[in-house]
Amino acid sequence: MAFDEGLAERIRDRLGTEPGVTEKRMFGGLSFLFQGNLAVGVIGDELIVRVGPESTTAALARPGARLFDFTGRPMRGWVVVEASALSEDEVLADWVDRGCSFASSLPPK
Repeated sequence: MAFDEGLAERIRDRLGTEPGVTEKRMFGGLSFLFQGNLAVGVIGDELIVRVGPESTTAALARPGARLFDFTGRPMRGWVVVEASALSEDEVLADWVDRGCSFASSLPPK
């Protein structure tokens, strides 16, 4: 599956040269990891964000968000944000920040 390179580039722009951030092909797309923990990724033209179990309900209340259900089993703590909800840079930045914040709360891998 191809991924939206434009969206990936926007994420790279947001992350800048943040230490500890790496990229890895996962889930048929591209993932951005912070200290080895997945923070956000791009699958097709959508954004996946690891928000953590405690933040899932609040994240799902935001426009364009749904549970990440890649394998037929929804993953609590992960959401998918549809492309139409990511047109504004500020919205994308907030999602990226949320994913990085949660990933940074985990022990490095």
